[in-house]
Amino acid sequence: MKRGLVIGGLGLLAAIGGVLAFTSPPRLLSWYDRVAGGTEGARLVAEGVAFGSHGQSLDIWAPEDAAAAGPLPVVIFWYGGGWAKGDRASYAFAGRALAREGFLVVIPDYRKVPEVRFPAFLDDGAEAAAWVEDNIAQHGGDPGRVAVMGHSAGGYQAVMLALDAKRLAAAGVAPGFIKAGVGLSGPYDFYPFTSERAIDAMSQWPHPEETQPITFARADAPPLLLVTSDGDETVRVKNARNLAARLREQGALADMINYGPLTHEEVVMALSVPFRDKGPVLADSVRFLHRQLGK
Repeated sequence: MKRGLVIGGLGLLAAIGGVLAFTSPPRLLSWYDRVAGGTEGARLVAEGVAFGSHGQSLDIWAPEDAAAAGPLPVVIFWYGGGWAKGDRASYAFAGRALAREGFLVVIPDYRKVPEVRFPAFLDDGAEAAAWVEDNIAQHGGDPGRVAVMGHSAGGYQAVMLALDAKRLAAAGVAPGFIKAGVGLSGPYDFYPFTSERAIDAMSQWPHPEETQPITFARADAPPLLLVTSDGDETVRVKNARNLAARLREQGALADMINYGPLTHEEVVMALSVPFRDKGPVLADSVRFLHRQLGK
């Protein structure tokens, strides 16, 4: 009997191991965050909400006591994945982290390479912003206090949409709708293209300067926090440094934080409960967002 239980237990562990082997690292991190207590103080209030013109979906995370808090400041968070992979559910850890800090958090999906190329994924992002402007009040959010945020390719999404006002206008979003932005380890000044991901996503566009967030730096840009790290070998520090310098030259507010040895992945991992001690990424981002949006 005991031998059967042992064999059965080993079989279960092997099955779990097999599942994890095919699970994306962000999805595994969200699971780890959940079992480590990440769900406390946050809840998923809407899942798979349809938006846009290409079958996109989004999730919404809120503080546990959102109903008593009144209209909440809103963060639209885009995940990374080199414009080629990722999904909203895998970044539940980010939604929960920001919701616990008093934000209503929208995590939209967007189309990816090779199905699409630039600028289709940005247009999906603009449609997500339009959905938030039109609908977020019904979910307890304040459409007058909306920020954008993202990691890696998602940081590109957030910062590009914050800067390229014409793209938001084309989606019907009112001028000045985005009040602030946080880019975590995002690429903003990466032409000429050298990485395979950037080449696949951007190189077919006839005007490469239009793919670069730094091109759209302007004096009336919303305040931006650009997070980077010396240990990031995927997106180099120069991306944040160059964009921050260009924005400041224009007269815009641009803060930059360098987290030293943190890797590209560790910057976003630091939003989760199990890896919060890697660096104060969440605390610094929340401080900046509350300063710009209010509590």
